[in-house]
Amino acid sequence: MSETIKIPVSDIPEAEAYLVPGDENSTGEDISVFHAEDGSFYALNDECTHEVASLADGWIEGTEVECPMHAARFCLKSGKALCLPATVDAKTHKVEVEGDTVVLYPGVPATDAE
Repeated sequence: MSETIKIPVSDIPEAEAYLVPGDENSTGEDISVFHAEDGSFYALNDECTHEVASLADGWIEGTEVECPMHAARFCLKSGKALCLPATVDAKTHKVEVEGDTVVLYPGVPATDAE
């Protein structure tokens, strides 16, 4: 398993995202950790699968994020592309909350969570 990244919960306000650059995680790709409106945390590869745009700059509503460029939406839980123009799902990463810390497992799909 890859190394974990620990982020203070206070660094990710509700309905916001925290960007973990690719050179700081084991995947080489930027990862966004999202604080959904339901209080949960999720992580997806940051780049929209439709065109180069940062999902961290998008809008979070419920457990979805909308790309700021062309309004493609993705499910934060599964990474599923929910509408056009995106047709390819976003890659998920496992996250856990331990006390006041969000623990990101870069490269471990969220579906592998126990």
